[in-house]
Amino acid sequence: MRKEKKASEEEAPKGRFHSELFDWGEALILSLTIVILVFVFGIRIIGVEGSSMVPTLQNGNQLLVSNLFYTPEKGDIVILTKDSFMTSPIVKRVIATEGDTVDIDFDTGEVSVNGEVLNETYIAEKTQTHFDMDFPQTVPKGCIFVMGDNRNHSTDSRCEALGMVDTRYVIGKVLMRIYPVNEIGTVS
Repeated sequence: MRKEKKASEEEAPKGRFHSELFDWGEALILSLTIVILVFVFGIRIIGVEGSSMVPTLQNGNQLLVSNLFYTPEKGDIVILTKDSFMTSPIVKRVIATEGDTVDIDFDTGEVSVNGEVLNETYIAEKTQTHFDMDFPQTVPKGCIFVMGDNRNHSTDSRCEALGMVDTRYVIGKVLMRIYPVNEIGTVS
């Protein structure tokens, strides 16, 4: 009887160890699955290429972007893609949304939406560069009008190659800069 009791006492700790190991493994797999789903369907990390958003963003910045329940709004910084324009994602600022009328006075460098001149404290310099679009332009349904903050060095909705951007091409809104480390934080 003592041998039976001793054998069952030895099996109990061994069984508990296997049970705890299984629980940890299960929790790890569940956590990894959740992280993967969040990053695949909700949050992405995208790098800035080029200087079209200077001074707000610099070439090489890494951005945290989300598209969960997102509808573009004026002033948002968005990541978009349009294969007929460029194969890699691009970053721009939403200037106007569907139904808005955009006008640009290239002599004064002022951009106006629905007759109101925008207060653009975020731009590098006034808008002097004119591409192949004539203004004023009204943004069609389901589209947005975007521009880079580095207005005279940005190919954006002023150029027919990009033009008005269908909102289905918007990957998401920039939530924050995560690299370089000394510049981590929100961008506006």
